[in-house]
Amino acid sequence: MKHRGRHRRRRRGRALRATLAGTALALTAAATLISASQATVADAPGALKPIGGSAEAGGLPLAEHRVPERWLDRLASSMGRPVGVGTVLDSADRTLRDAVDCSTAEKHALPVEPAATRAYCFGGADTRGWRPGAVTTSGDADDDGRWGGNRVILSGWTRGAEGGSMDGPAPERGLAKVAFVDADDLGRPRYTWALLAVPVDGGRDYRGLVSSLSGMVWYQDKLLVTTREGDRNALYVYDMDRIQRATVDSDAVGRVRGGWAAHGYRYVLPAVGSYALPAGDDVPHPAAVSLDRSTTPDSLVASEWVSADSDRQTRLWRYALSREPGRSGLLATGSSGRADPVEAYETRTADVRGVLSYRSHWYIDRAADRPAGHGTLWRQDRDGARATECGTDETRQCWSGGSGSLSYWQATGEVWSQSGRMLFALPLASVDRALG
Repeated sequence: MKHRGRHRRRRRGRALRATLAGTALALTAAATLISASQATVADAPGALKPIGGSAEAGGLPLAEHRVPERWLDRLASSMGRPVGVGTVLDSADRTLRDAVDCSTAEKHALPVEPAATRAYCFGGADTRGWRPGAVTTSGDADDDGRWGGNRVILSGWTRGAEGGSMDGPAPERGLAKVAFVDADDLGRPRYTWALLAVPVDGGRDYRGLVSSLSGMVWYQDKLLVTTREGDRNALYVYDMDRIQRATVDSDAVGRVRGGWAAHGYRYVLPAVGSYALPAGDDVPHPAAVSLDRSTTPDSLVASEWVSADSDRQTRLWRYALSREPGRSGLLATGSSGRADPVEAYETRTADVRGVLSYRSHWYIDRAADRPAGHGTLWRQDRDGARATECGTDETRQCWSGGSGSLSYWQATGEVWSQSGRMLFALPLASVDRALG
C-alpha cells in the first residue's frame, strides 16, 4: 500500500525495542489489595455467538457522507494552509509524568494483573473537568509503527464530569480534544492538544464536536472517532493532513473577532466526513472501536454499550477498510456508499468500554461495577472466554479501574489504553500468558 511518501518511511522489520530501566516498572496499583466488595465474580460470558448481517440479526450498515471539498478549501483559505502531524509534535510543550511521579490515587486506576510495563499520567490542570476516552497510535496508522519519522500516541478526552459515571460510555456531553503525544522518547514523552470540530455554514465557520470520545482509530491519513450526538452519525472522520492552526487564544470555538479560536488550544481538526446510522429508534450505536491488522484487508472492529441490567446481549461488528485508490483510511463501501459489516457476534459481556480483535481472539474490556473498582478484561472466541484472576480471593476484576479503549501496536506487540489520568501499555503476550 503506497500513500503520501512524505509522511511514510517504511522500515519493515524494524520494531520498537525500548526496555524499562531496571527489571520492572514499580507500580503501586500492581500491589493493590482487592477489597471484599470486588470479590464477586461475574458469570463467564462464554463463547461468542455469530449473528447474521441483517438489521434484525445485528448488522449495522453505515452510510458514508463526505464534507464537500469546497467547504474544507474555504475554511483553509480563511485559516491558513493546513499543517500535518509533524508540525503539531514540534510544538509539544507539555510532558507526561512517569508512573513513579504519579500519585497513589492516580496509579490505582492501573491494571492489577497483568501489570502495565509503561505508565504515565497527565497533569491535573490539563485534564480537570475532562473525561478520558479513546487511545490510538501511529502503530494503527501505518504498519511500520511510524507516521513520517515519528512514533505517536493520540489520547482522546471529552469535557464532562471527571471520573465519569457507571451509566454508559459518557454521562455528559462536551467538547472533544486529542492529545498528540510524541512517543519517540518514551523516557520523556511530550504532548500538545488539538480540538475536534465540525465545519458549518459552508465552511465559513466550525463548531466543536459535541461528543463522547469513547472510541478512536487512526488509520492511514484518517482519524475515525465515535460520537453520541443527537443526530444519526456513528463515526466522524478527520484528515491528519488537514490540521488547522487557531489564531486567537480564547475559550470560544470557531470564528471570533480577529481570527479563529479552539477553546484555548493551538490546533483544531475540522471533520471531513461521517458515517451515519440507519433510521430507527432502536438502532445500536458503536461505543468502542479499534483496528485489527491481522485480517486481509485490515479491518475496524466495533462494539456497542449495553448495561448489565439489560435483557439483551452486546453486539460486536467488523468492517473492512478500503484498499481503493483515493479512499485511504476509509471503510470499504459498496456502490450505494454504505459500509456493511463483514462479521458480527453477540457476547454476554455487558458494560463494554473497549474492544480489540487480533487473529482469532477478541479482547473485551468490561467496566468495573463501582466507581473505585477494577474492570475485567475477557478474551473471547467461538470456543469460550477467559479472564485473569488476581488477589487472594481470585477475583476476575483485575483490569484497569476506569476501563477505556484498547489499541494494539503491532510493531511493538503492546496494547495501549488509558484509565483516569493514566496512559499505559503492556505486551499483548503478557495478557495471553496471564490467561493461561
